[in-house]
Amino acid sequence: MPDAPDDVHDAVLDATGVAKRFGAVQALKSASLQVKAGQVVALMGANGAGKSTFVKILTGVLKPDAGHVKIKGRESTVASPAGARRWGLVPVYQEPSLIPDLSVADNLRLGDTPLQPFRHWVSELGLPDLDSDALIRSLPLASLRIVDLARALAIEPDVLLLDELTAALPTDLVDRVLKVVRAQADAGRSVIYVSHRFKEIAAICDRATVLRDGLTVADVAIEPGIEEKIVEMMLGGAVAAAVAEERPVKPVPAQTPRLRVRGLKTGTRLTDVSFDLHKGEVLGVVALEGQGQDELFDVLAGNRKASAGAVEVDGTSKTFSHPADAIAAGLTLVPGDRAHALLMSRSVRENIAIPLLARFRNWGAIPMREEAAKVGAAIETLQIDTRAQGEVRRLSGGNQQKVTIARWIAKGVQTLLLFDPTRGIDIRTKRQIYALVRTLADQGAAVLFYTSELAEIRLACDRAVVIFNGRVVDVIDAKDADESTLMRAAYGLTERAPA
Repeated sequence: MPDAPDDVHDAVLDATGVAKRFGAVQALKSASLQVKAGQVVALMGANGAGKSTFVKILTGVLKPDAGHVKIKGRESTVASPAGARRWGLVPVYQEPSLIPDLSVADNLRLGDTPLQPFRHWVSELGLPDLDSDALIRSLPLASLRIVDLARALAIEPDVLLLDELTAALPTDLVDRVLKVVRAQADAGRSVIYVSHRFKEIAAICDRATVLRDGLTVADVAIEPGIEEKIVEMMLGGAVAAAVAEERPVKPVPAQTPRLRVRGLKTGTRLTDVSFDLHKGEVLGVVALEGQGQDELFDVLAGNRKASAGAVEVDGTSKTFSHPADAIAAGLTLVPGDRAHALLMSRSVRENIAIPLLARFRNWGAIPMREEAAKVGAAIETLQIDTRAQGEVRRLSGGNQQKVTIARWIAKGVQTLLLFDPTRGIDIRTKRQIYALVRTLADQGAAVLFYTSELAEIRLACDRAVVIFNGRVVDVIDAKDADESTLMRAAYGLTERAPA
Protein backbone atom coordinates (compact mmCIF):
# COMPACT_ATOMS: atom_id res chain seq x y z
CA MET A 1 0.00 0.00 0.00
CA PRO A 2 1.53 3.37 -0.99
CA ASP A 3 1.72 6.29 1.35
CA ALA A 4 -1.65 8.03 1.52
CA PRO A 5 -1.87 11.75 0.82
CA ASP A 6 -1.46 14.10 3.74
CA ASP A 7 -4.51 14.86 5.90
CA VAL A 8 -6.51 11.79 4.84
CA HIS A 9 -8.89 12.55 7.69
CA ASP A 10 -9.91 15.66 5.68
CA ALA A 11 -10.79 13.55 2.62
CA VAL A 12 -14.24 14.00 1.15
CA LEU A 13 -13.96 10.45 -0.20
CA ASP A 14 -11.74 7.84 1.44
CA ALA A 15 -11.73 4.31 0.00
CA THR A 16 -9.36 1.78 1.58
CA GLY A 17 -8.60 -1.89 0.90
CA VAL A 18 -11.43 -2.36 -1.59
CA ALA A 19 -11.53 -5.88 -3.08
CA LYS A 20 -13.79 -7.65 -5.58
CA ARG A 21 -13.76 -11.15 -7.05
CA PHE A 22 -15.74 -12.46 -10.04
CA GLY A 23 -15.58 -16.24 -9.84
CA ALA A 24 -11.95 -17.21 -10.32
CA VAL A 25 -10.93 -13.68 -11.32
CA GLN A 26 -9.72 -11.31 -8.58
CA ALA A 27 -10.53 -7.99 -10.26
CA LEU A 28 -9.55 -5.88 -7.25
CA LYS A 29 -7.18 -7.04 -4.53
CA SER A 30 -6.75 -3.93 -2.40
CA ALA A 31 -7.60 -0.60 -4.02
CA SER A 32 -7.48 2.67 -2.14
CA LEU A 33 -8.24 6.25 -3.13
CA GLN A 34 -8.50 9.50 -1.20
CA VAL A 35 -9.88 12.79 -2.53
CA LYS A 36 -9.92 16.05 -0.59
CA ALA A 37 -12.15 19.06 -1.23
CA GLY A 38 -10.80 21.23 -4.03
CA GLN A 39 -8.78 18.43 -5.63
CA VAL A 40 -8.90 16.73 -9.02
CA VAL A 41 -7.43 13.24 -8.63
CA ALA A 42 -6.62 11.12 -11.68
CA LEU A 43 -7.37 7.40 -11.42
CA MET A 44 -4.91 5.64 -13.71
CA GLY A 45 -3.84 2.16 -14.70
CA ALA A 46 -3.25 -0.06 -17.70
CA ASN A 47 -6.07 -2.09 -19.21
CA GLY A 48 -7.16 -4.75 -16.72
CA ALA A 49 -5.74 -2.91 -13.71
CA GLY A 50 -9.18 -2.78 -12.06
CA LYS A 51 -10.23 0.83 -12.75
CA SER A 52 -13.68 -0.02 -14.09
CA THR A 53 -14.47 -2.34 -11.19
CA PHE A 54 -13.28 0.27 -8.70
CA VAL A 55 -15.43 2.97 -10.31
CA LYS A 56 -18.49 0.71 -10.22
CA ILE A 57 -17.95 0.00 -6.52
CA LEU A 58 -17.50 3.69 -5.67
CA THR A 59 -20.74 4.55 -7.49
CA GLY A 60 -22.86 1.70 -6.14
CA VAL A 61 -23.10 -0.46 -9.25
CA LEU A 62 -21.14 -3.27 -7.54
CA LYS A 63 -20.82 -4.28 -3.91
CA PRO A 64 -17.25 -4.82 -2.67
CA ASP A 65 -16.18 -8.10 -1.08
CA ALA A 66 -13.91 -6.25 1.35
CA GLY A 67 -12.74 -2.76 2.22
CA HIS A 68 -14.34 0.49 3.30
CA VAL A 69 -15.62 3.58 1.50
CA LYS A 70 -16.17 6.73 3.54
CA ILE A 71 -17.82 9.88 2.21
CA LYS A 72 -17.35 13.03 4.29
CA GLY A 73 -16.10 10.89 7.16
CA ARG A 74 -19.07 8.53 7.27
CA GLU A 75 -19.03 4.87 6.27
CA SER A 76 -20.82 4.70 2.94
CA THR A 77 -23.63 2.24 2.30
CA VAL A 78 -24.00 3.10 -1.38
CA ALA A 79 -25.94 0.34 -3.13
CA SER A 80 -26.81 2.04 -6.45
CA PRO A 81 -25.93 5.11 -8.54
CA ALA A 82 -29.05 6.77 -7.10
CA GLY A 83 -27.73 6.02 -3.61
CA ALA A 84 -24.33 7.46 -4.55
CA ARG A 85 -26.07 10.63 -5.66
CA ARG A 86 -27.77 10.95 -2.28
CA TRP A 87 -24.32 10.76 -0.70
CA GLY A 88 -23.14 13.57 -3.00
CA LEU A 89 -21.11 11.38 -5.40
CA VAL A 90 -22.29 11.70 -9.00
CA PRO A 91 -20.72 9.68 -11.84
CA VAL A 92 -20.56 10.36 -15.55
CA TYR A 93 -19.77 7.00 -17.14
CA GLN A 94 -18.06 6.18 -20.43
CA GLU A 95 -21.41 5.41 -22.07
CA PRO A 96 -24.34 7.84 -21.79
CA SER A 97 -26.80 6.88 -19.05
CA LEU A 98 -29.80 8.28 -20.90
CA ILE A 99 -32.98 6.67 -22.23
CA PRO A 100 -32.74 6.92 -26.04
CA ASP A 101 -36.49 6.95 -26.82
CA LEU A 102 -37.17 9.89 -24.50
CA SER A 103 -36.38 13.56 -25.01
CA VAL A 104 -33.66 15.45 -23.20
CA ALA A 105 -36.30 17.13 -21.03
CA ASP A 106 -37.95 13.80 -20.17
CA ASN A 107 -34.58 12.37 -19.10
CA LEU A 108 -34.02 15.40 -16.88
CA ARG A 109 -37.40 14.94 -15.23
CA LEU A 110 -36.72 11.25 -14.59
CA GLY A 111 -33.52 12.17 -12.78
CA ASP A 112 -35.03 15.14 -10.88
CA THR A 113 -32.50 17.40 -12.56
CA PRO A 114 -33.23 21.13 -12.13
CA LEU A 115 -33.76 22.67 -15.56
CA GLN A 116 -32.22 26.12 -15.15
CA PRO A 117 -28.86 24.92 -13.79
CA PHE A 118 -28.79 22.27 -16.53
CA ARG A 119 -29.28 24.93 -19.21
CA HIS A 120 -26.52 27.02 -17.67
CA TRP A 121 -24.04 24.14 -17.75
CA VAL A 122 -24.99 23.00 -21.26
CA SER A 123 -24.24 26.52 -22.46
CA GLU A 124 -20.97 26.68 -20.49
CA LEU A 125 -19.94 23.37 -22.02
CA GLY A 126 -20.48 24.54 -25.59
CA LEU A 127 -24.04 23.56 -26.57
CA PRO A 128 -26.13 26.71 -25.96
CA ASP A 129 -28.62 25.81 -28.70
CA LEU A 130 -29.41 22.29 -27.49
CA ASP A 131 -33.09 21.47 -28.08
CA SER A 132 -34.57 20.04 -24.86
CA ASP A 133 -37.34 18.40 -26.87
CA ALA A 134 -34.91 16.45 -29.05
CA LEU A 135 -34.94 12.68 -28.66
CA ILE A 136 -31.77 11.33 -27.11
CA ARG A 137 -31.33 8.86 -29.98
CA SER A 138 -31.23 11.74 -32.46
CA LEU A 139 -28.23 13.43 -30.82
CA PRO A 140 -24.59 12.70 -31.68
CA LEU A 141 -22.47 10.97 -29.06
CA ALA A 142 -20.49 14.13 -28.26
CA SER A 143 -23.71 15.97 -27.41
CA LEU A 144 -24.85 13.11 -25.20
CA ARG A 145 -21.62 13.29 -23.21
CA ILE A 146 -22.18 17.01 -22.65
CA VAL A 147 -25.80 16.38 -21.62
CA ASP A 148 -24.64 13.75 -19.12
CA LEU A 149 -22.02 16.08 -17.63
CA ALA A 150 -24.36 19.09 -17.49
CA ARG A 151 -26.96 16.94 -15.76
CA ALA A 152 -24.40 15.92 -13.15
CA LEU A 153 -23.16 19.46 -12.59
CA ALA A 154 -26.72 20.76 -12.21
CA ILE A 155 -27.21 18.88 -8.94
CA GLU A 156 -24.01 20.32 -7.43
CA PRO A 157 -22.22 17.11 -6.39
CA ASP A 158 -19.63 17.01 -3.62
CA VAL A 159 -17.63 14.46 -5.65
CA LEU A 160 -17.85 14.33 -9.44
CA LEU A 161 -16.53 11.12 -11.05
CA LEU A 162 -15.71 11.37 -14.75
CA ASP A 163 -14.90 8.10 -16.51
CA GLU A 164 -13.15 8.70 -19.88
CA LEU A 165 -15.56 11.55 -20.59
CA THR A 166 -13.43 13.29 -23.22
CA ALA A 167 -12.75 10.20 -25.35
CA ALA A 168 -15.81 10.94 -27.50
CA LEU A 169 -15.43 14.74 -27.68
CA PRO A 170 -13.90 17.02 -30.31
CA THR A 171 -11.08 19.31 -29.24
CA ASP A 172 -13.18 22.43 -28.70
CA LEU A 173 -15.55 20.65 -26.33
CA VAL A 174 -12.64 18.95 -24.53
CA ASP A 175 -11.17 22.36 -23.77
CA ARG A 176 -14.48 23.53 -22.30
CA VAL A 177 -14.84 20.40 -20.18
CA LEU A 178 -11.33 20.76 -18.76
CA LYS A 179 -11.99 24.40 -17.91
CA VAL A 180 -15.24 23.54 -16.11
CA VAL A 181 -13.67 20.61 -14.21
CA ARG A 182 -10.80 22.76 -12.97
CA ALA A 183 -13.27 25.49 -11.97
CA GLN A 184 -15.24 22.94 -9.94
CA ALA A 185 -12.14 22.10 -7.93
CA ASP A 186 -11.20 25.74 -7.51
CA ALA A 187 -14.68 26.28 -6.05
CA GLY A 188 -13.97 23.61 -3.42
CA ARG A 189 -15.57 20.54 -4.97
CA SER A 190 -13.82 17.20 -5.57
CA VAL A 191 -13.32 15.40 -8.89
CA ILE A 192 -12.13 11.87 -9.70
CA TYR A 193 -10.84 11.91 -13.28
CA VAL A 194 -10.38 8.61 -15.12
CA SER A 195 -8.41 9.14 -18.33
CA HIS A 196 -5.61 7.80 -20.50
CA ARG A 197 -4.67 11.28 -21.69
CA PHE A 198 -1.59 12.63 -19.95
CA LYS A 199 -2.02 16.10 -21.41
CA GLU A 200 -5.43 16.46 -19.80
CA ILE A 201 -4.21 15.03 -16.49
CA ALA A 202 -1.27 17.46 -16.46
CA ALA A 203 -3.62 20.35 -17.23
CA ILE A 204 -6.23 19.84 -14.50
CA CYS A 205 -5.22 17.16 -11.96
CA ASP A 206 -3.50 17.67 -8.62
CA ARG A 207 -2.63 14.03 -7.96
CA ALA A 208 -2.78 10.62 -9.56
CA THR A 209 -3.69 7.32 -7.92
CA VAL A 210 -2.22 4.40 -9.88
CA LEU A 211 -3.67 0.87 -9.98
CA ARG A 212 -1.79 -2.23 -11.12
CA ASP A 213 -3.21 -5.76 -11.05
CA GLY A 214 -6.05 -4.75 -8.73
CA LEU A 215 -3.79 -2.94 -6.24
CA THR A 216 -3.21 0.73 -5.55
CA VAL A 217 0.55 0.99 -6.05
CA ALA A 218 1.08 4.75 -5.89
CA ASP A 219 -0.41 8.12 -5.09
CA VAL A 220 1.71 10.91 -6.59
CA ALA A 221 1.52 14.64 -7.12
CA ILE A 222 1.20 15.80 -10.72
CA GLU A 223 4.35 17.69 -11.63
CA PRO A 224 6.48 18.18 -14.76
CA GLY A 225 8.03 14.94 -15.99
CA ILE A 226 5.82 12.67 -13.88
CA GLU A 227 4.47 10.85 -16.96
CA GLU A 228 7.42 8.46 -17.28
CA LYS A 229 7.26 7.62 -13.58
CA ILE A 230 3.54 6.86 -13.79
CA VAL A 231 4.08 4.59 -16.79
CA GLU A 232 6.70 2.65 -14.81
CA MET A 233 4.27 2.38 -11.88
CA MET A 234 1.55 0.99 -14.14
CA LEU A 235 3.95 -1.55 -15.60
CA GLY A 236 5.72 -2.46 -12.38
CA GLY A 237 9.09 -0.87 -13.08
CA ALA A 238 11.40 -2.58 -15.53
CA VAL A 239 9.08 -5.04 -17.18
CA ALA A 240 10.52 -8.04 -18.96
CA ALA A 241 8.13 -8.87 -21.76
CA ALA A 242 7.36 -12.56 -22.13
CA VAL A 243 8.97 -13.73 -25.34
CA ALA A 244 7.86 -16.73 -27.31
CA GLU A 245 10.30 -19.03 -29.03
CA GLU A 246 12.53 -17.13 -31.41
CA ARG A 247 11.21 -16.79 -34.93
CA PRO A 248 12.61 -14.83 -37.86
CA VAL A 249 11.11 -11.39 -38.41
CA LYS A 250 9.04 -11.43 -41.57
CA PRO A 251 9.82 -8.66 -44.05
CA VAL A 252 6.76 -6.71 -45.20
CA PRO A 253 5.77 -8.33 -48.53
CA ALA A 254 5.90 -6.30 -51.71
CA GLN A 255 2.66 -7.72 -53.12
CA THR A 256 -0.80 -6.20 -52.80
CA PRO A 257 -1.92 -6.43 -49.16
CA ARG A 258 -4.79 -8.72 -48.22
CA LEU A 259 -6.42 -5.78 -46.38
CA ARG A 260 -5.67 -2.11 -46.99
CA VAL A 261 -7.29 0.57 -44.82
CA ARG A 262 -6.92 4.28 -45.60
CA GLY A 263 -8.25 7.25 -43.64
CA LEU A 264 -11.00 5.23 -41.97
CA LYS A 265 -13.40 7.27 -39.86
CA THR A 266 -16.67 6.69 -38.04
CA GLY A 267 -18.29 8.58 -35.19
CA THR A 268 -16.05 10.67 -32.94
CA ARG A 269 -13.63 8.01 -31.71
CA LEU A 270 -12.26 6.59 -34.97
CA THR A 271 -10.93 9.62 -36.83
CA ASP A 272 -8.12 8.59 -39.20
CA VAL A 273 -6.81 5.02 -39.30
CA SER A 274 -4.61 3.65 -42.07
CA PHE A 275 -2.62 0.40 -42.30
CA ASP A 276 -1.83 -2.57 -44.51
CA LEU A 277 -2.33 -6.20 -43.46
CA HIS A 278 -0.61 -8.79 -45.63
CA LYS A 279 -1.25 -12.42 -46.37
CA GLY A 280 0.66 -14.52 -43.86
CA GLU A 281 0.94 -11.66 -41.33
CA VAL A 282 -0.38 -11.19 -37.80
CA LEU A 283 -0.82 -7.46 -37.25
CA GLY A 284 -1.40 -6.43 -33.65
CA VAL A 285 -3.56 -3.51 -32.63
CA VAL A 286 -2.63 -1.70 -29.42
CA ALA A 287 -4.93 0.90 -27.87
CA LEU A 288 -6.13 1.94 -24.47
CA GLU A 289 -9.85 1.97 -23.75
CA GLY A 290 -11.98 4.20 -25.95
CA GLN A 291 -9.34 5.08 -28.54
CA GLY A 292 -11.32 3.79 -31.54
CA GLN A 293 -10.37 0.11 -31.67
CA ASP A 294 -13.97 -1.06 -31.11
CA GLU A 295 -15.19 1.09 -33.97
CA LEU A 296 -12.37 -0.08 -36.25
CA PHE A 297 -13.29 -3.74 -35.82
CA ASP A 298 -17.02 -2.94 -36.14
CA VAL A 299 -16.45 -1.24 -39.50
CA LEU A 300 -14.24 -4.04 -40.84
CA ALA A 301 -16.78 -6.66 -39.70
CA GLY A 302 -19.72 -4.83 -41.31
CA ASN A 303 -21.39 -3.97 -38.00
CA ARG A 304 -20.99 -0.24 -38.54
CA LYS A 305 -20.63 1.99 -41.60
CA ALA A 306 -17.60 4.18 -42.11
CA SER A 307 -18.25 7.88 -42.60
CA ALA A 308 -14.99 8.38 -44.50
CA GLY A 309 -12.02 6.43 -45.78
CA ALA A 310 -11.49 3.36 -47.93
CA VAL A 311 -11.15 -0.40 -47.43
CA GLU A 312 -9.57 -2.67 -50.02
CA VAL A 313 -9.47 -6.46 -49.96
CA ASP A 314 -6.88 -8.00 -52.28
CA GLY A 315 -6.73 -4.71 -54.20
CA THR A 316 -10.50 -4.38 -54.68
CA SER A 317 -12.43 -1.57 -53.03
CA LYS A 318 -15.10 -2.80 -50.60
CA THR A 319 -18.03 -1.23 -48.78
CA PHE A 320 -19.69 -3.20 -46.02
CA SER A 321 -23.32 -2.51 -45.14
CA HIS A 322 -23.87 -5.74 -43.23
CA PRO A 323 -21.72 -8.43 -41.59
CA ALA A 324 -22.63 -10.72 -44.50
CA ASP A 325 -20.80 -8.31 -46.85
CA ALA A 326 -17.62 -8.56 -44.79
CA ILE A 327 -17.86 -12.35 -44.53
CA ALA A 328 -18.36 -12.59 -48.30
CA ALA A 329 -15.14 -10.57 -48.72
CA GLY A 330 -13.32 -13.01 -46.45
CA LEU A 331 -13.28 -10.88 -43.26
CA THR A 332 -14.51 -12.81 -40.24
CA LEU A 333 -14.79 -11.46 -36.71
CA VAL A 334 -14.22 -13.13 -33.35
CA PRO A 335 -15.71 -10.50 -30.99
CA GLY A 336 -14.47 -9.69 -27.53
CA ASP A 337 -17.76 -10.73 -25.92
CA ARG A 338 -18.27 -14.46 -26.48
CA ALA A 339 -21.94 -14.13 -25.54
CA HIS A 340 -22.51 -12.06 -28.68
CA ALA A 341 -21.03 -14.75 -30.91
CA LEU A 342 -22.44 -17.99 -29.54
CA LEU A 343 -25.83 -19.68 -29.32
CA MET A 344 -25.44 -20.62 -25.68
CA SER A 345 -28.23 -23.19 -25.55
CA ARG A 346 -26.99 -24.99 -28.69
CA SER A 347 -24.31 -27.64 -29.01
CA VAL A 348 -20.67 -27.24 -29.90
CA ARG A 349 -21.33 -28.83 -33.30
CA GLU A 350 -24.22 -26.51 -34.11
CA ASN A 351 -22.26 -23.41 -33.15
CA ILE A 352 -19.25 -24.34 -35.24
CA ALA A 353 -21.38 -25.37 -38.21
CA ILE A 354 -23.27 -22.05 -38.56
CA PRO A 355 -21.03 -20.57 -41.32
CA LEU A 356 -21.13 -23.89 -43.19
CA LEU A 357 -24.92 -23.87 -43.32
CA ALA A 358 -24.88 -20.50 -45.05
CA ARG A 359 -23.52 -22.25 -48.14
CA PHE A 360 -26.69 -24.26 -48.57
CA ARG A 361 -29.20 -21.72 -49.84
CA ASN A 362 -31.55 -24.11 -51.61
CA TRP A 363 -33.92 -26.62 -50.11
CA GLY A 364 -32.54 -30.11 -49.83
CA ALA A 365 -30.47 -32.38 -47.66
CA ILE A 366 -27.52 -30.88 -45.84
CA PRO A 367 -24.37 -32.92 -46.47
CA MET A 368 -23.99 -34.03 -42.87
CA ARG A 369 -20.89 -36.10 -43.49
CA GLU A 370 -19.02 -33.12 -44.94
CA GLU A 371 -20.22 -30.88 -42.11
CA ALA A 372 -19.23 -33.43 -39.46
CA ALA A 373 -15.75 -33.81 -40.96
CA LYS A 374 -15.09 -30.06 -41.00
CA VAL A 375 -16.49 -29.54 -37.51
CA GLY A 376 -14.52 -32.49 -36.15
CA ALA A 377 -11.30 -31.22 -37.70
CA ALA A 378 -11.82 -27.75 -36.16
CA ILE A 379 -12.52 -29.27 -32.73
CA GLU A 380 -9.34 -31.32 -32.98
CA THR A 381 -7.25 -28.36 -34.16
CA LEU A 382 -8.30 -26.24 -31.19
CA GLN A 383 -8.43 -29.16 -28.73
CA ILE A 384 -11.92 -28.19 -27.60
CA ASP A 385 -13.19 -30.05 -24.55
CA THR A 386 -16.50 -31.49 -25.79
CA ARG A 387 -17.51 -33.44 -22.69
CA ALA A 388 -20.20 -30.81 -22.02
CA GLN A 389 -21.02 -30.16 -25.66
CA GLY A 390 -24.78 -30.60 -25.17
CA GLU A 391 -24.90 -26.84 -24.57
CA VAL A 392 -22.11 -24.35 -25.19
CA ARG A 393 -23.03 -22.44 -22.04
CA ARG A 394 -21.75 -25.39 -20.01
CA LEU A 395 -18.25 -25.04 -21.44
CA SER A 396 -15.48 -23.12 -19.71
CA GLY A 397 -14.77 -19.60 -20.94
CA GLY A 398 -11.64 -20.78 -22.70
CA ASN A 399 -13.47 -23.53 -24.56
CA GLN A 400 -16.26 -21.13 -25.50
CA GLN A 401 -13.65 -18.83 -27.01
CA LYS A 402 -12.20 -21.76 -28.95
CA VAL A 403 -15.66 -22.46 -30.38
CA THR A 404 -15.97 -18.88 -31.68
CA ILE A 405 -12.66 -19.32 -33.50
CA ALA A 406 -13.35 -22.90 -34.61
CA ARG A 407 -16.38 -21.93 -36.69
CA TRP A 408 -14.15 -19.86 -38.98
CA ILE A 409 -11.47 -22.56 -39.05
CA ALA A 410 -14.15 -24.96 -40.27
CA LYS A 411 -15.29 -22.53 -42.96
CA GLY A 412 -11.79 -21.57 -44.05
CA VAL A 413 -9.93 -18.43 -42.96
CA GLN A 414 -8.78 -15.63 -45.25
CA THR A 415 -8.73 -12.61 -42.95
CA LEU A 416 -9.43 -13.16 -39.26
CA LEU A 417 -10.36 -10.23 -37.03
CA LEU A 418 -9.58 -11.19 -33.44
CA PHE A 419 -10.76 -8.75 -30.78
CA ASP A 420 -9.08 -9.46 -27.44
CA PRO A 421 -9.47 -13.22 -27.95
CA THR A 422 -7.59 -14.28 -24.81
CA ARG A 423 -9.34 -12.02 -22.32
CA GLY A 424 -10.43 -13.90 -19.22
CA ILE A 425 -9.05 -17.31 -20.19
CA ASP A 426 -6.33 -19.45 -18.66
CA ILE A 427 -2.69 -19.37 -19.70
CA ARG A 428 -2.77 -22.82 -21.31
CA THR A 429 -5.63 -21.82 -23.62
CA LYS A 430 -3.92 -18.53 -24.35
CA ARG A 431 -0.84 -20.37 -25.56
CA GLN A 432 -3.00 -22.59 -27.75
CA ILE A 433 -4.53 -19.52 -29.35
CA TYR A 434 -1.11 -17.92 -29.93
CA ALA A 435 0.06 -21.09 -31.63
CA LEU A 436 -3.11 -21.30 -33.72
CA VAL A 437 -2.77 -17.69 -34.86
CA ARG A 438 0.81 -18.29 -35.95
CA THR A 439 -0.19 -21.50 -37.76
CA LEU A 440 -3.01 -19.74 -39.62
CA ALA A 441 -0.60 -17.03 -40.75
CA ASP A 442 1.95 -19.62 -41.87
CA GLN A 443 -0.83 -21.19 -43.95
CA GLY A 444 -1.50 -17.86 -45.67
CA ALA A 445 -4.22 -16.23 -43.60
CA ALA A 446 -4.07 -12.58 -42.56
CA VAL A 447 -4.86 -11.85 -38.91
CA LEU A 448 -5.72 -8.53 -37.26
CA PHE A 449 -5.22 -9.06 -33.54
CA TYR A 450 -6.35 -6.52 -30.93
CA THR A 451 -5.19 -7.32 -27.43
CA SER A 452 -5.48 -5.52 -24.11
CA GLU A 453 -2.46 -7.50 -22.83
CA LEU A 454 0.63 -5.82 -24.21
CA ALA A 455 2.89 -8.85 -23.74
CA GLU A 456 0.83 -10.71 -26.34
CA ILE A 457 2.19 -8.58 -29.19
CA ARG A 458 5.55 -10.33 -29.02
CA LEU A 459 3.94 -13.71 -28.48
CA ALA A 460 1.63 -13.66 -31.48
CA CYS A 461 2.31 -10.77 -33.86
CA ASP A 462 4.73 -9.66 -36.55
CA ARG A 463 4.04 -5.94 -36.20
CA ALA A 464 1.70 -3.71 -34.19
CA VAL A 465 -0.15 -0.53 -35.00
CA VAL A 466 -0.77 1.77 -32.04
CA ILE A 467 -3.98 3.81 -32.00
CA PHE A 468 -4.35 6.95 -29.90
CA ASN A 469 -7.19 9.47 -30.17
CA GLY A 470 -8.70 7.51 -33.05
CA ARG A 471 -5.69 7.42 -35.34
CA VAL A 472 -2.56 5.35 -35.87
CA VAL A 473 0.36 7.07 -34.13
CA ASP A 474 3.01 4.37 -34.47
CA VAL A 475 3.86 1.08 -36.18
CA ILE A 476 6.26 -1.13 -34.23
CA ASP A 477 7.96 -4.40 -35.19
CA ALA A 478 7.21 -7.19 -32.73
CA LYS A 479 10.89 -7.56 -31.84
CA ASP A 480 10.86 -3.95 -30.57
CA ALA A 481 7.42 -4.16 -28.94
CA ASP A 482 8.26 -4.44 -25.26
CA GLU A 483 5.51 -3.36 -22.89
CA SER A 484 7.16 -0.07 -21.98
CA THR A 485 7.49 0.99 -25.63
CA LEU A 486 3.89 0.02 -26.39
CA MET A 487 2.53 1.74 -23.29
CA ARG A 488 4.30 5.00 -24.05
CA ALA A 489 3.01 4.97 -27.61
CA ALA A 490 -0.52 4.09 -26.46
CA TYR A 491 -0.48 7.12 -24.17
CA GLY A 492 0.68 9.36 -27.02
CA LEU A 493 4.08 9.99 -25.43
CA THR A 494 6.22 8.80 -28.37
CA GLU A 495 4.05 9.71 -31.32
CA ARG A 496 5.68 9.68 -34.70
CA ALA A 497 4.46 9.30 -38.25
CA PRO A 498 3.47 5.69 -38.95
CA ALA A 499 5.65 3.71 -41.33
